[in-house]
Amino acid sequence: MAALLTANTSDYSHLMVNETRNVAADEAAWIRQAQRSDAQAFEALYRLHVDKVYGLCLRMTGNVSEAEDCAQEAFIQAWNKLDKFRGDSAFATWLHRIAVNAVLGRIRKSKREQDRIEAVALEAPVRISTGDTGELRDLSEAIDRLPEGARHVFLLHAVYGYSHEEAGSMLGIAAGTSKAQLHRARRLLAQQLKEQGFEA
Repeated sequence: MAALLTANTSDYSHLMVNETRNVAADEAAWIRQAQRSDAQAFEALYRLHVDKVYGLCLRMTGNVSEAEDCAQEAFIQAWNKLDKFRGDSAFATWLHRIAVNAVLGRIRKSKREQDRIEAVALEAPVRISTGDTGELRDLSEAIDRLPEGARHVFLLHAVYGYSHEEAGSMLGIAAGTSKAQLHRARRLLAQQLKEQGFEA
């Protein structure tokens, strides 16, 4: 039985590697075709990346409607700027930068409203659910309550794995500022989770 499981796992791993290679080859072909104004090729790129781009926008905005708008704006900009993509970074990274810029642009436009919302959120007492939401949901809610700058750096660096240099470049801040914001985010998260009864 152990040999069978090992063989199955090995075969599955081999298939996964091949599938990853095929997706990368397909993506490269779709990029070249889309750069020649092939809308179907761009649609394939959209389907490949939309979930992660939307997820990033949702975590940064904390609002489903705004995340949908930002993700849509990101793909419109990507289509318009596709001729500028040179492959210096992964296509996903390039898309994420565009998405981050779309989110930040939207935030700048409604900054006064955002400030009012944050002021109310800071003054309002935080109600902790005692239901079976689980630690993951508590962590997700704690991340959503982080101040904007700290939340954005935490998401890009700790969740999406970008370096401080990359995160700083996307957000228009220095790498040192990104590190400071990450430290702030971790401290605030630890404090929030401790208040909720979780051990750090």
